[in-house]
Amino acid sequence: MNSKKIPVASPEIGEEEKELLLKVLEEGWISGISPYVKEFENLFSSWLGVKHSIAVSSGTAALHLALLALGIGSGDEVIVPDLTFAAPANMVVAVGAKPIFVDITRDYWCIDPEQVRKIITPRTKAIIVVHLYGHPARMNEIMEIAEKNGLYIIEDCAEAHGAEFMGKKVSTFGHVSVFSFYANKVITTGEGGMVVTNEDELADKVRLIREHGMRPRYWHIVLGFNYRMTGLQAALGIAQMKKIDRLIQRKREIAKIYAEVLKDVPGIELHPEMLWAKCIFWLYSIIIDPHKFGTDRDSVMEYLARYGIETRSFFYPLHIMSPYKQYINKNTRYEVSEYLSKHGLNLPSGPKIDDEDVVYVAETIKRLYSELQT
Repeated sequence: MNSKKIPVASPEIGEEEKELLLKVLEEGWISGISPYVKEFENLFSSWLGVKHSIAVSSGTAALHLALLALGIGSGDEVIVPDLTFAAPANMVVAVGAKPIFVDITRDYWCIDPEQVRKIITPRTKAIIVVHLYGHPARMNEIMEIAEKNGLYIIEDCAEAHGAEFMGKKVSTFGHVSVFSFYANKVITTGEGGMVVTNEDELADKVRLIREHGMRPRYWHIVLGFNYRMTGLQAALGIAQMKKIDRLIQRKREIAKIYAEVLKDVPGIELHPEMLWAKCIFWLYSIIIDPHKFGTDRDSVMEYLARYGIETRSFFYPLHIMSPYKQYINKNTRYEVSEYLSKHGLNLPSGPKIDDEDVVYVAETIKRLYSELQT
């Protein structure tokens, strides 16, 4: 048993965050009407180059608000990639619509435009595009499909702050986009999220629903929720925005080390970055071919854990889990999502991991391969 402990991810919280949190506490601006919330929103809009950023309590809340603001509800269908965290599907169901799951691409792990084209029906209202593990989807093809069929595009950028498609940041293609600031994300507010859009009417609807559907105070013109971000969360966000570009660059440096050490190991498929993409490698991820490597993904995880290395398996395909089976077309196949889910592994990728520990993780994987050959 090894005394070393390397987590999959941990936030970088420094003196700037502590000082700003203390300032907010001393001033008393701790609630969702804090001016620090607006400051965080403005900083995020400026960084992305969008008109509107609306801070909310979580990435899941951001998805819910996006769907509600687009008017999606009963009788509508929303296309969702089969391999993703469950929040997009959950929120589609929450608004009364039907999630339609689609397979992902083998080469860059995001929603497959060809498969999307095949499952559009007259009831299809929107596509949720998840930029999985920090790699962008092919947004030109997705937007072409949307325009041809009159569909809304929601970009789920929870894992892709700063990722780019053809030199343009993700979140700037769709009608509305969402981010998460959970503790393991690129920047964090503990919990928290953001809805971004360039459309004034959509932004107004999101703000209205976020604040109980209330305008003016105590007069409710639509059903709404309390999805506000607190001033304390915003203080963290403001401090984190000062280092977001450095944190993204660090993710890419970590990825480069992993790729260099693991590139020649048989049975290891590296995290992709297509020529047209800037991937931010939210969690550096590999695919393990058990036949070529010598053992399966779960055995690799157990081996790494013995040496103090925390890892995670990929998400489960949504179509195999009980809450979603009622929405499955039995003739639809999800071969890629099933394969990647079974063989995919997330490696430690937090900003605080040093180069020595990245090499240690990669060399431990190489050592296991060598042991399996003897």
